[in-house]
Amino acid sequence: MTLRALLWDVDGTLAETEDDGHRVAFNRAFAEAGLPWHWDSALYGELLAVAGGKERLRAWWQRIDPAAAAAPEAEALVRRLHVRKTAWYVELLARGVVGLRPGVAALLDAARAAGLQQAIATTTTPDNVTQLLDVTLGARGHRLFGVVGAGDVVPHKKPAPDIYLWVLQRLGLHAAECLAIEDSAVGVAAARAAGVPVLLVRSRFTGTAATTAIPGAVADVSSLQAVDLAQLRRWHGLADADLMRG
Repeated sequence: MTLRALLWDVDGTLAETEDDGHRVAFNRAFAEAGLPWHWDSALYGELLAVAGGKERLRAWWQRIDPAAAAAPEAEALVRRLHVRKTAWYVELLARGVVGLRPGVAALLDAARAAGLQQAIATTTTPDNVTQLLDVTLGARGHRLFGVVGAGDVVPHKKPAPDIYLWVLQRLGLHAAECLAIEDSAVGVAAARAAGVPVLLVRSRFTGTAATTAIPGAVADVSSLQAVDLAQLRRWHGLADADLMRG
Protein backbone atom coordinates (compact mmCIF):
# COMPACT_ATOMS: atom_id res chain seq x y z
CA MET A 1 0.00 0.00 0.00
CA THR A 2 1.01 3.60 -0.51
CA LEU A 3 2.45 5.39 2.49
CA ARG A 4 -0.08 8.00 3.57
CA ALA A 5 0.86 8.84 7.15
CA LEU A 6 3.69 8.91 9.68
CA LEU A 7 2.80 8.06 13.27
CA TRP A 8 5.35 9.47 15.71
CA ASP A 9 6.22 8.40 19.21
CA VAL A 10 7.47 11.31 21.34
CA ASP A 11 9.86 10.49 24.20
CA GLY A 12 13.13 9.20 22.83
CA THR A 13 11.86 9.50 19.25
CA LEU A 14 11.06 13.14 18.55
CA ALA A 15 13.45 14.19 21.31
CA GLU A 16 15.79 12.69 23.91
CA THR A 17 13.49 13.68 26.76
CA GLU A 18 13.88 10.80 29.15
CA ASP A 19 17.15 11.23 31.04
CA ASP A 20 17.46 15.02 31.22
CA GLY A 21 13.73 15.69 31.26
CA HIS A 22 11.35 13.10 32.69
CA ARG A 23 13.84 11.47 35.07
CA VAL A 24 14.90 14.81 36.54
CA ALA A 25 11.26 15.88 36.87
CA PHE A 26 10.36 12.68 38.72
CA ASN A 27 13.24 13.21 41.16
CA ARG A 28 12.18 16.80 41.83
CA ALA A 29 8.61 15.68 42.52
CA PHE A 30 9.90 13.02 44.93
CA ALA A 31 12.08 15.53 46.79
CA GLU A 32 9.27 18.07 46.93
CA ALA A 33 7.01 15.44 48.51
CA GLY A 34 9.65 14.51 51.06
CA LEU A 35 10.13 11.02 49.65
CA PRO A 36 13.55 9.32 49.91
CA TRP A 37 13.33 8.11 46.30
CA HIS A 38 15.88 8.93 43.63
CA TRP A 39 16.06 7.44 40.14
CA ASP A 40 19.53 7.49 38.61
CA SER A 41 20.02 6.94 34.89
CA ALA A 42 20.65 3.20 35.17
CA LEU A 43 17.56 2.61 37.28
CA TYR A 44 15.42 4.82 35.08
CA GLY A 45 16.52 2.85 32.05
CA GLU A 46 15.15 -0.29 33.72
CA LEU A 47 11.90 1.43 34.65
CA LEU A 48 11.29 2.48 31.05
CA ALA A 49 10.17 -1.09 30.42
CA VAL A 50 6.91 0.17 31.96
CA ALA A 51 5.16 2.65 29.65
CA GLY A 52 3.41 5.66 31.16
CA GLY A 53 4.47 7.88 34.04
CA LYS A 54 1.81 6.87 36.56
CA GLU A 55 2.28 3.24 35.62
CA ARG A 56 6.04 3.58 36.12
CA LEU A 57 5.49 5.10 39.55
CA ARG A 58 3.16 2.29 40.59
CA ALA A 59 5.60 -0.35 39.36
CA TRP A 60 8.47 1.25 41.30
CA TRP A 61 6.47 1.53 44.50
CA GLN A 62 5.28 -2.07 44.23
CA ARG A 63 8.88 -3.12 43.75
CA ILE A 64 10.24 -1.42 46.88
CA ASP A 65 7.23 -1.53 49.23
CA PRO A 66 4.33 -3.70 48.02
CA ALA A 67 2.27 -3.17 51.18
CA ALA A 68 2.39 0.63 50.99
CA ALA A 69 1.72 0.54 47.25
CA ALA A 70 -1.43 -1.49 47.87
CA ALA A 71 -2.80 0.86 50.55
CA PRO A 72 -6.07 2.69 49.80
CA GLU A 73 -4.37 6.10 49.74
CA ALA A 74 -1.58 5.01 47.39
CA GLU A 75 -3.35 5.83 44.14
CA ALA A 76 -4.06 9.40 45.22
CA LEU A 77 -0.36 9.91 46.00
CA VAL A 78 0.67 8.47 42.63
CA ARG A 79 -1.63 10.92 40.87
CA ARG A 80 -0.40 13.90 42.92
CA LEU A 81 3.22 12.99 42.27
CA HIS A 82 2.53 12.64 38.56
CA VAL A 83 0.86 16.05 38.40
CA ARG A 84 3.87 17.65 40.06
CA LYS A 85 6.27 15.69 37.90
CA THR A 86 4.49 16.97 34.78
CA ALA A 87 4.75 20.55 36.06
CA TRP A 88 8.49 20.15 36.66
CA TYR A 89 8.93 18.57 33.22
CA VAL A 90 7.11 21.42 31.48
CA GLU A 91 9.36 23.88 33.34
CA LEU A 92 12.48 22.00 32.23
CA LEU A 93 11.32 22.09 28.62
CA ALA A 94 10.64 25.81 28.86
CA ARG A 95 14.29 26.25 29.85
CA GLY A 96 15.38 24.50 26.65
CA VAL A 97 16.79 21.44 28.39
CA VAL A 98 15.97 19.17 25.42
CA GLY A 99 15.59 19.64 21.68
CA LEU A 100 14.49 17.59 18.71
CA ARG A 101 16.73 14.72 17.68
CA PRO A 102 18.84 15.19 14.52
CA GLY A 103 16.87 14.77 11.31
CA VAL A 104 13.44 14.96 12.94
CA ALA A 105 12.50 18.52 11.93
CA ALA A 106 13.57 17.94 8.33
CA LEU A 107 11.46 14.77 8.07
CA LEU A 108 8.44 16.46 9.65
CA ASP A 109 8.61 19.27 7.12
CA ALA A 110 9.28 16.96 4.18
CA ALA A 111 6.29 14.78 5.05
CA ARG A 112 4.03 17.82 5.32
CA ALA A 113 5.28 19.18 1.98
CA ALA A 114 4.61 15.80 0.36
CA GLY A 115 1.03 15.74 1.64
CA LEU A 116 1.47 12.93 4.15
CA GLN A 117 -0.67 13.01 7.24
CA GLN A 118 1.17 12.95 10.55
CA ALA A 119 0.03 11.99 14.03
CA ILE A 120 1.43 11.45 17.49
CA ALA A 121 0.95 8.14 19.30
CA THR A 122 2.45 8.35 22.78
CA THR A 123 1.92 7.38 26.40
CA THR A 124 3.11 10.76 27.72
CA THR A 125 0.58 13.36 28.85
CA PRO A 126 -0.89 15.96 26.46
CA ASP A 127 0.74 18.83 28.40
CA ASN A 128 4.14 17.26 27.82
CA VAL A 129 3.50 16.98 24.09
CA THR A 130 2.20 20.54 23.82
CA GLN A 131 5.19 22.03 25.62
CA LEU A 132 7.71 20.03 23.61
CA LEU A 133 6.14 21.14 20.32
CA ASP A 134 5.91 24.76 21.47
CA VAL A 135 9.55 24.89 22.56
CA THR A 136 11.08 23.00 19.64
CA LEU A 137 8.85 23.90 16.67
CA GLY A 138 6.82 26.91 17.72
CA ALA A 139 3.37 27.49 16.26
CA ARG A 140 4.06 25.33 13.21
CA GLY A 141 4.54 22.29 15.44
CA HIS A 142 0.84 21.92 16.09
CA ARG A 143 -0.01 22.30 12.41
CA LEU A 144 2.20 19.33 11.55
CA PHE A 145 0.06 16.81 13.44
CA GLY A 146 -3.55 16.20 12.47
CA VAL A 147 -4.12 13.84 15.40
CA VAL A 148 -2.45 13.74 18.81
CA GLY A 149 -2.97 10.54 20.76
CA ALA A 150 -1.50 11.03 24.24
CA GLY A 151 -1.84 10.14 27.89
CA ASP A 152 -4.97 8.46 29.17
CA VAL A 153 -7.15 8.70 26.05
CA VAL A 154 -6.96 4.90 25.90
CA PRO A 155 -7.26 2.39 28.75
CA HIS A 156 -4.05 0.46 28.09
CA LYS A 157 -0.59 1.86 27.44
CA LYS A 158 2.06 0.44 25.13
CA PRO A 159 2.87 -2.40 24.41
CA ALA A 160 -0.92 -2.71 24.02
CA PRO A 161 -2.01 -1.45 20.57
CA ASP A 162 -4.72 0.87 21.95
CA ILE A 163 -3.08 4.22 21.20
CA TYR A 164 -2.31 3.22 17.63
CA LEU A 165 -5.83 1.93 17.05
CA TRP A 166 -7.19 5.20 18.48
CA VAL A 167 -5.02 7.27 16.13
CA LEU A 168 -5.83 5.14 13.09
CA GLN A 169 -9.54 5.51 13.70
CA ARG A 170 -9.27 9.30 13.81
CA LEU A 171 -7.06 9.46 10.74
CA GLY A 172 -9.45 7.19 8.87
CA LEU A 173 -6.55 5.13 7.54
CA HIS A 174 -5.69 1.45 7.33
CA ALA A 175 -2.73 0.36 9.45
CA ALA A 176 -0.79 -0.71 6.36
CA GLU A 177 -1.01 2.84 4.96
CA CYS A 178 1.05 4.17 7.87
CA LEU A 179 4.59 3.95 9.20
CA ALA A 180 5.19 4.27 12.94
CA ILE A 181 8.47 5.67 14.23
CA GLU A 182 9.46 4.35 17.66
CA ASP A 183 12.54 4.10 19.87
CA SER A 184 11.66 1.24 22.22
CA ALA A 185 10.71 -2.42 22.36
CA VAL A 186 7.32 -1.59 23.91
CA GLY A 187 6.67 0.96 21.19
CA VAL A 188 7.56 -1.45 18.41
CA ALA A 189 5.33 -4.09 20.00
CA ALA A 190 2.41 -1.64 20.25
CA ALA A 191 2.65 -0.60 16.61
CA ARG A 192 2.97 -4.16 15.36
CA ALA A 193 0.04 -5.31 17.51
CA ALA A 194 -2.04 -2.67 15.73
CA GLY A 195 -0.78 -3.89 12.34
CA VAL A 196 1.29 -0.77 11.68
CA PRO A 197 4.74 -1.17 10.08
CA VAL A 198 7.34 0.43 12.33
CA LEU A 199 10.80 1.95 12.04
CA LEU A 200 13.01 1.62 15.12
CA VAL A 201 15.20 4.67 15.80
CA ARG A 202 17.33 3.80 18.79
CA SER A 203 17.63 6.38 21.55
CA ARG A 204 19.85 6.73 24.62
CA PHE A 205 18.02 4.03 26.55
CA THR A 206 17.29 1.60 23.71
CA GLY A 207 20.72 0.04 23.59
CA THR A 208 22.65 -0.82 20.45
CA ALA A 209 21.63 -3.29 17.79
CA ALA A 210 24.67 -5.37 18.72
CA THR A 211 23.55 -5.78 22.33
CA THR A 212 19.75 -5.48 22.27
CA ALA A 213 17.67 -7.33 19.70
CA ILE A 214 14.25 -5.76 19.06
CA PRO A 215 12.37 -7.75 16.43
CA GLY A 216 9.44 -6.52 14.39
CA ALA A 217 10.72 -3.31 12.80
CA VAL A 218 11.12 -2.82 9.03
CA ALA A 219 14.48 -1.15 9.79
CA ASP A 220 16.67 -0.43 12.79
CA VAL A 221 18.72 2.79 12.81
CA SER A 222 20.56 4.90 15.37
CA SER A 223 19.42 8.28 14.03
CA LEU A 224 17.15 9.96 11.48
CA GLN A 225 19.85 12.43 10.51
CA ALA A 226 20.66 10.74 7.19
CA VAL A 227 17.11 9.49 6.53
CA ASP A 228 14.89 11.18 3.95
CA LEU A 229 11.29 10.65 2.91
CA ALA A 230 12.27 8.45 -0.02
CA GLN A 231 14.01 6.08 2.39
CA LEU A 232 10.95 5.98 4.63
CA ARG A 233 8.85 5.02 1.60
CA ARG A 234 11.29 2.23 0.73
CA TRP A 235 11.18 0.86 4.27
CA HIS A 236 7.40 1.04 4.26
CA GLY A 237 7.47 -0.92 1.01
CA LEU A 238 9.38 -3.71 2.76
CA ALA A 239 6.34 -4.24 4.98
CA ASP A 240 4.15 -4.62 1.87
CA ALA A 241 6.58 -7.18 0.48
CA ASP A 242 6.48 -9.14 3.72
CA LEU A 243 2.67 -9.19 3.64
CA MET A 244 2.67 -10.48 0.07
CA ARG A 245 5.10 -13.24 0.94
CA GLY A 246 2.99 -14.13 3.98
